[in-house]
Amino acid sequence: MDEDTRLFDIEVRLLLEGVYQVYQHDFRNYATASLRRRMQQAMEHFGCTSISELQHRVLHDRRVFAQMLQFFTVQVSELFHDPGYFLALRQEVVPVLKTYPSLKVWVAGCSTGEELWSLAVLFDEEDLLERTVFYATDINPVALRTAEAGIYPLDRIARFSANYRQAGGRRSLSDYLVTGYDAAAFDRRLRKQVVFADHSLATDSVFSEVQMVSCRNVLIYFNRALQDRALGLFHDALVRRGFLGLGSHETVRFTAHAEAFEDLVPEHRIYRRR
Repeated sequence: MDEDTRLFDIEVRLLLEGVYQVYQHDFRNYATASLRRRMQQAMEHFGCTSISELQHRVLHDRRVFAQMLQFFTVQVSELFHDPGYFLALRQEVVPVLKTYPSLKVWVAGCSTGEELWSLAVLFDEEDLLERTVFYATDINPVALRTAEAGIYPLDRIARFSANYRQAGGRRSLSDYLVTGYDAAAFDRRLRKQVVFADHSLATDSVFSEVQMVSCRNVLIYFNRALQDRALGLFHDALVRRGFLGLGSHETVRFTAHAEAFEDLVPEHRIYRRR
């Protein structure tokens, strides 16, 4: 690491400490390399020549901090992302979930909602929707509002539909959408099963007992300490033999909770609480 990068990282750490002290949002255990890229993007967006200048603006102006949340958190997803994951859920997890009279599913770090609506569609097709409550949580209020609206640009629907078919979809994705004004909105029948909430994996505690946790492509932005904390929350939230779904580049192996979960579908990062 060169001297400029070392000093840049030190300034970023000071910014994160200031954000925690002022706003109680804790990004201090986010992965350094990813933070480095996003802080450089934030500097360009706000026209700052240094992290110190950015820090001054963030700490003294809540409006700037609200905009900074878009850089601290990542909102990149699509419906039925990694279709094989959803196909594996349908084949290996759904048969067990059908044995429960009622279900709670926690979609942690739901971002703009694509993961949530994918699960809602899948559960509807498996006759599980009416007995399920989905808890969709995130720290980013803008992302949560987008998720709750469930409205996506029409130019993304073709990609979504292709993923849906590969994931074993049994109808047409358009059956769940109402289109108009170059956008498509999910049917309100799906929305009534969802509770949206502000929740931080870095600072908050477990809020419900659930049969399944889906938290994909979130842990990759955390360092090991925060990954351990998040997995501890998932373990405590899950009922015995409950299911955990992670992203394709995430794992419970080599973490403090590796022994608390067993592989169910390892190639798709689906685990089961022991």
